[in-house]
Order: sequence, then C-alpha cells, then structure tokens
Amino acid sequence: MTGTRTAPQPAGQAPGRDRKPTFRPEVQGLRALAVLMVVAYHVWLGRVSGGVDVFLLISAFLLTLSFVRKAESGQPFRLMAHWLHLFKRLLPAAVVVILGVLAGTWLILPQSRWPQILDQAWASLLYSQNWVLADAAVDYYAQDHAGASPLQHFWSLSIQGQVFILWPLIFAATAAILPAARRIPLLRRMAYRGLLAVVFGVVFAASLAYSIDQTATNQAYAYFDTGARLWEFALGSLLALALPYLRPGRALRVVLGWAGLAGMVSCGLLLTVDRSFPGFVALWPTLAAAAIIVAGQSGSRFGVDRLLSSRPAVALGDNSYALYLWHWPLLVLALAATGVEAPNLKQGLGIVAAAVVLAFLTTRFVEKPLRDWHWPKLRAWRTAVVIVACGALLAGPVAVWQTSLTAEESATAAQPRELTPGALALTPENENVPAPRARTIPGPTALDNDWAGIDSPCTGSNATDDPILEGCRQELPEEPATKRIVVLGDSHAQQYLAALAPVAAARGWELVTLLMPACRFGAESETRNAECNAYNRASSAYVLEHRPDAVFTVASLTHEDAPFETEVPGYLAGVAPFAEAGIEIVGIRDNPRFTFNMPECAQRNGADAPECNPSLAESLVEPSPLENYRGKVPGLHLMDMSDFICARGVCPAVVGNVYVYKDDNHLTRTYVETMIPMFEQRLLAATGWS
Repeated sequence: MTGTRTAPQPAGQAPGRDRKPTFRPEVQGLRALAVLMVVAYHVWLGRVSGGVDVFLLISAFLLTLSFVRKAESGQPFRLMAHWLHLFKRLLPAAVVVILGVLAGTWLILPQSRWPQILDQAWASLLYSQNWVLADAAVDYYAQDHAGASPLQHFWSLSIQGQVFILWPLIFAATAAILPAARRIPLLRRMAYRGLLAVVFGVVFAASLAYSIDQTATNQAYAYFDTGARLWEFALGSLLALALPYLRPGRALRVVLGWAGLAGMVSCGLLLTVDRSFPGFVALWPTLAAAAIIVAGQSGSRFGVDRLLSSRPAVALGDNSYALYLWHWPLLVLALAATGVEAPNLKQGLGIVAAAVVLAFLTTRFVEKPLRDWHWPKLRAWRTAVVIVACGALLAGPVAVWQTSLTAEESATAAQPRELTPGALALTPENENVPAPRARTIPGPTALDNDWAGIDSPCTGSNATDDPILEGCRQELPEEPATKRIVVLGDSHAQQYLAALAPVAAARGWELVTLLMPACRFGAESETRNAECNAYNRASSAYVLEHRPDAVFTVASLTHEDAPFETEVPGYLAGVAPFAEAGIEIVGIRDNPRFTFNMPECAQRNGADAPECNPSLAESLVEPSPLENYRGKVPGLHLMDMSDFICARGVCPAVVGNVYVYKDDNHLTRTYVETMIPMFEQRLLAATGWS
C-alpha cells in the first residue's frame, strides 16, 4: 500500500497474497474502526467522534512513508504522475456518490435546497467544499441532520485533496534544499528524514497554535479551515518519520494498542468535543491512533492488532472510503424523506446497512475496475483523460440543472407585479379577492439570499471607535437628513429594513444599523450570553453619544413552543435611558417562529397544506406583550404588523404568491417590501411623524 490514499481512503486490494510487502493490516483495520466511529456518531449520537481526525493522520502517515521510501532508495518522485494516479483513484467513487446525491435531491428535497446543493457539487468535485462551508459558518453539529447538506461531509475530503497537493511539494522542496542545508556545519550530517522532521515539526507547531486560537475565537470557521487542520497531517508525517526508531517491547505494544483503542472510542463519549474541535482536544483521538500505529504488530495473541488485522476489519478498511462517501447523504436524505429529526436504532441500522451495501458495490464495480484498468497506466495523458472524463460526467448534469434553474428564476422574477401582491392581499379591500395564478416569489435561487440590509460602513459623524460595533452600517440621504434613526437588535430588526429603508429614503431620513445575530436589544440579562450583553451595552452607549432622533427595535420575543410570545428580557430598562435623553423609541412586534422551514413545507406539500399554515393561537399571544409596555416609558411608540403576517386565524407560508418566510423564523425581503405602504402608514400613525 502506498501513502497516497485519502482518509477514509479508496479501497485497497482484497485480503490475500497480492498485498504489497509494505502493507500494514492493523492500519487498514484502524481505518475501519475510524469510519465505524464516524458513521455511528453521525447516525445515532449526532456528535463528533474524532474518527475524521484519525483519517487525516493515517493519510499523511502513509503518504510520508511512501515518499520517504522513494527518497531514501533514490527513486524519482514524479509528482505529476503521482497526482494523476491519486486523483484517478479518488474521483470516480466521489463522482458516483455526488450523482446519487443529485438524484436524491431531485426526488426528495424541496426546490429551495437545490441551488445550494448544486453549488456544493462543484465545490466537492473541485476539492473546495471546506471553504464553502467555512464561509457559510455551517453548524456541522446540528442535531437535525435532515436540514443539512447531503454533501457537507466532503469538507474533509477537500482538505485532504489540498494536502495531497501540498505535501508532495514539501517532500520535493526538502529534497532539493538538502544539499544546500548540508553545507551548514551544524547540518553537515543531516539526513533527508531529519530535515523533513524539522519541516513538519514547524508545520505542526504553527498549525496547532493557529488551530487553538481560531477554535477559541471562531470555531465554526476553524472547523473547516485547512490551516487549522494541517497539524493533524503533520503529526501523521512525524509519526512516519519516527517510527523506525520506536521499538517498544511486546508487553508495551499490547498496552499501547489497547490504550489507543480505548482512547479513540471514548473520545466523543467522555469529552464535549462538538465546540472544541479542531483545537488541542483533537490531540486525544490522533495521539490514540498514533499509539495503535506505534504498537503495530505486537506478536502477542493479546495485542489489539489481532482484532484490527482480522479479515473482517481489513475488508471494511478496504471499503472505508466508499462507506464514508455514502453514509452521510443516505442519512440526510432518509431523514428528509421521512420527516424524522434523528433515527432510532432500527432506522439507523437500516441506513448503515444501505451505506455498507452501496460502499461494497462502489468498491467492487467502480474503484477496483478503474484501479486495475491497464490502459491509463501506460501514459500520463491517458490518466488525465480518465480524470477529465469523470469530472465531465458530473459537470454536465450540474451545469444543465443550474442553467434550467436560472431560466426558471428569470421567468419568475419577470412576472407582472400585480400577480404577486404579497401582504397587499391581506388589506381590507382585497380580503375577498382570490390570489391570481402565478409562480411564487422569490424563486428557489433567490430565496436563500433574500435578506434586507445596509452595506455602507459607518463614517463621519456616525463612525465609532468601539471594536464591538465594527458592523455599524449607515444609509445617508442625498439631501441633509430630516431625521436620524438607529436600528438596534438582531436579524428580526434587520428584516424590517426592507420596509424602513425605502420609507427613510423617500422621506430624507438617515439610517444607522447596529445589529448582532440572535441578540435582541434590551438591558443586561442573564438570559443573554456575555457577548450579546456586551454588544447591547456598546449599542446603548453609541445611541446616547450620538443622540439620534429615534431608535427602531423589536419589542417582543417569539418562541417555537409555548409560551409563543413574551416580553423581551430587560426591554423597558434598555430603552428607558433613551427616553430620558429625549430620543424616541419605536418598538415593533416580533413575527412568529416555527419548528420547521416554512418555504420548504410549501414546496413539499403545497402552500395550502394545513401543516404549512399554523394556527395563530400557536404562533402569537393575544393580547400582545406590547400592551404591557403602554404608558410606562415616554416616547415609546409601539407598532404591530402581525395582521399582515397572520390572518384569518392562521400564519401562512405563502401570501399573495409571495413566500412570507425564508426559513423557520425570518421574513423574506420580498414579502416585507410588499408591506411598505402599510408599514409606513402605521409608523407615521404611531409616532406622529410627518
């Protein structure tokens, strides 16, 4: 076995006499254990197992063994041939799985999910999926896997693909500089292995330090960041370089092997690792795996290698790459099809069994035939042809599908405005007018990004030196402003910018936004995290320093379950200092939240389906919590737009051929824009502004 396999890696040869002399069966069994950990934790526990981290270490370990063996025997590296051979082995199974995912997406998932998955199909093919997820700050640990991307697991394969380009360059560069390094007196006797150890030692230390820092400050991004993962590969390389000098006795090998096995299996059970990977906590599973590798062949019937080198373990290790590829999309699509949030034991066993069957079929009929095909081995260009053909097999359908969606999106957007009245359909004059037949807007491609917002950073008189408020944004009128309004709070305040910003522009008002996700504005409260409390303090200080004419806030707080709506913790205490400073406060009622994705429900079941039109009684509270505020703070003006969100006793997913929600709790920008006339009327009526 060469060290050019990914982790989980393409299948090796079947157990038997055709194994290479360098084959390490216990490592193949270790790979089997790691993939079982990943699958079991994903399917039943919804937690990080550390198995993927073990895969990363194993892949670098084997890769380093292969290249060092070549260097020390005087063989040329032939990097281009190596890369072509590697990706010829990796791509076919990946393409088959991605095509299967696209078929499942078309059959099972709602249209609003299609554009994202098509984009991720490209990213998975091009080994950049980890950066796509990092930029989106995806929560990989979400318990509801039905809402996750079926291609999300390609993040680790993408990182490996990037490292499989980088690591050979390091091997070649180290070999090239070795003669020059030996001219230095202290390095005169430096061997290739020793210089590599120095290089990978530096990579290990730098990457681990970076990983610890990023995990502490931006864990959602760090999880997918290649730089935060390089230390795991470097550890595998250092292990390969040191292995010839590590010669524990039989008893110590037995202890190391079983201790490593216990450490691997217990990692996800004993540690709360979900929010701490890939920082120093990831040393636990990787060092445990390193102990098993150092134990190697113990020569004892009590050694863990007896288990890991068994035919079933090695056979599963041979199929670990395909099993890793299949298990996640099967889980996601099965949950999406059944509407189950997490599988029980029986359902999980069915998913795992299906993944194992598909893995063995993929190995037997895709990987092995292409690996054994003689024709591509004769010329490098032939190998390149196979790689390009595999890519084209996926690129063609993806490009056609995306083109079709773009055309459909254009047709949807081009409809006459009178066909999509949105909230205007709920006005008294339209109460008995049936909605015209039309496509629902925004279309699937636009829905995900249908956010309201202001892009210009705060400058001039609106600027702030407080680093907490670095997200301050402003929108200035062309003429001197007649009024200045600061919008405070979270995304539920932000969504109303789709109505407030056009009204402000038409009336010559200046807008400033101080917004933090999931941080409703109010006085300091133990119900908020420390970061949110700090942001609200900074926002309050900004308002009191800059003295705008008014602030715009969301004054109630909705919940998925009963009680469905409450007062915002510390709301009156939070706005009272503004009133004392003569600043007016606008407090708008919150919109409902649900336990499911509203547009996906409408796409799956139809907009009129009862399950997509929850009752008003299970969405909002009557009388409104805003009534508790009346008369308690001078200058507090209360607004309620809920009758243009919920009507006739229900809170629908679609009103006037417009999606009301973009997910389970955020209003679409398009729908709020249809509320502009009513929003302006009520804002002026509540405040007395002209």
